[in-house]
Amino acid sequence: MTAALIDLPTAPTPTRLWMPKRVLVTRAAAEQPHTAEILRRCEAAGVEDITLLANDRLTGLRGETERETYARAKTTLAVVVAPPSALKPQPIPPSADWRIDLAKGCPAHCQYCYLAGSLSGPPVTRVYANLDAVLDGIRTHAGQGTVTSGTAERGHEGTTFELSCYTDPLGIEHVTGSLAEAVRRVGAGVYGDGVSLRFTTKFDDVADLLALDHQRRTRVRFSVNAPDLARRFDGGTAPLAGRLAALRALALAGYRVGLTIAPVMAYPGWREGYGDLLDQVTAALDGVPGLDLTTEIITHRFTPASKDVLLGWYPHTKLEMDEDARTQKRSKFGGVKYVYPRATMSEMRSWFSAELAARLPDAPLLYWT
Repeated sequence: MTAALIDLPTAPTPTRLWMPKRVLVTRAAAEQPHTAEILRRCEAAGVEDITLLANDRLTGLRGETERETYARAKTTLAVVVAPPSALKPQPIPPSADWRIDLAKGCPAHCQYCYLAGSLSGPPVTRVYANLDAVLDGIRTHAGQGTVTSGTAERGHEGTTFELSCYTDPLGIEHVTGSLAEAVRRVGAGVYGDGVSLRFTTKFDDVADLLALDHQRRTRVRFSVNAPDLARRFDGGTAPLAGRLAALRALALAGYRVGLTIAPVMAYPGWREGYGDLLDQVTAALDGVPGLDLTTEIITHRFTPASKDVLLGWYPHTKLEMDEDARTQKRSKFGGVKYVYPRATMSEMRSWFSAELAARLPDAPLLYWT
């Protein structure tokens, strides 16, 4: 099924569009062909403060306080060149075979931000201008991998490439155009027929994606949570209703779709909250022909470093980060993260497994973590 062979659904009206207050373009990025498209989109969106830097160093991102630095960085789009280290795809289990980064940094204000503590410096969004070089990793790694490539469970997906490890690519697409270009190229078979893309988003501006001839080689997953948690902690993103409307529109346009239920939290009333979420998902997808839906579940966790960063960004947050209520889990490199105790995890996993099987029986749960 292709976009050209079906009646395209009407694109839902976007409920949230990020607008950078300023755009910084490094000298090296200014020489890249894709930069012209980024600047065209920024100007069309009404961004007036666009600065071509004399060198490749980003300056002026820090304020007098941590909150000022955060606010300044979160309203800045930096157009840079991906360094050589970012051009080599990295394994990213259990989601996909490989990670491809179109950008690093996210404009949203989620109070549990997964990037807190993992990206250094002010939380500016950096989009990579050398798009050809970034996407060439798909060509060099096609046919390789251990998560989907050659596996009995997911081999039909081909070699998979995750685009949302360090950014929300849809959240910045209206000012970059990078995501649509990646979907278009993979749909056209530029990198072969045995590859596919995956990304997760909390935004809902899908109009440009609906018209693409994607050839069902891209799976769009929407990051969702219990409605009360989404309202409380998902700042600067599309509301849950907007995400589900976009999910339905993409599914009707023939895209493979998915749910990333995350971060799952064991809060008072969690069964009712997540039951409400699944009811809304079921209603949103009712009657979609040829639906190809998967689910992924990520429970809430934090590290000492991420907690410090998040409390600096959101000093009044109500997000539970109590080490005494958690279990320590150590990585093979000695790092520590705090997860829910085993009994809590087991209870939640059993509930979700049963409810997903009852409400969305044809949507496999790819992983629980």
